[in-house]
Amino acid sequence: MLKLKNISYSVSDKKSKIEILKKIDFTFEDGLTYAITGPNGSGKSTLAKIIMGVIKPTNGEITYNGKNITALSPTDRANLGLSFAFQSPVRFKGLTVKDILELASGKENNLTETCHYLSAVGLCARDYLDRELDNKLSGGELKRIEIATALARNAALNIFDEPEAGIDIWSFDALVDIFSALKNKKATNIIVSHQEKLLKKADVVIVLDNGKIVNAGKPEEVLSTLAPSYCDKLRRND
Repeated sequence: MLKLKNISYSVSDKKSKIEILKKIDFTFEDGLTYAITGPNGSGKSTLAKIIMGVIKPTNGEITYNGKNITALSPTDRANLGLSFAFQSPVRFKGLTVKDILELASGKENNLTETCHYLSAVGLCARDYLDRELDNKLSGGELKRIEIATALARNAALNIFDEPEAGIDIWSFDALVDIFSALKNKKATNIIVSHQEKLLKKADVVIVLDNGKIVNAGKPEEVLSTLAPSYCDKLRRND
């Protein structure tokens, strides 16, 4: 169980202080899939990064399974079972797809296992196993490999920051299927997204606006309350 208590985050310059998150209180129950949505600039990605420890909150407390993890590094949180997939995946020159999948799973994978992880994201293992994670891969390819890495890690809590970013329209339905499959596992999943199809796959949709949680509940209940302009955006992205 992941609990956020009074989580706030602000940045300052010489003239003013900007509050990005304002006193966020929320509990993520084990085994459920949560989708975080809201207008651009509402604090969605910032909240995801705070949960993983990439960003430290200005105020507040984060506990995971009863342990205070507020001051822990991303590595320490990963060792506790948290996993994070960035909106813009990092490139690692010299590291192959096979290497990153084995690092994620913590063991040497056989061809069947590797093929399972890569085919789940629409990639052929034979074509990608020995490829390096460098600038020869497209953004979409890197995004798929990062999601495959998350699957290989089999973490207790997965955080996906806009997983649809860089995914072509022909591959998007396959991505939706991945998150449908993840719901059948015991892991807790937190997905930051604007995509209506992904939001509908969640057990709980959380709406952020101006740094605050303004609504949370079942997809069919929450999506019907969103402003028409935002619903139109969701459908355009669908």
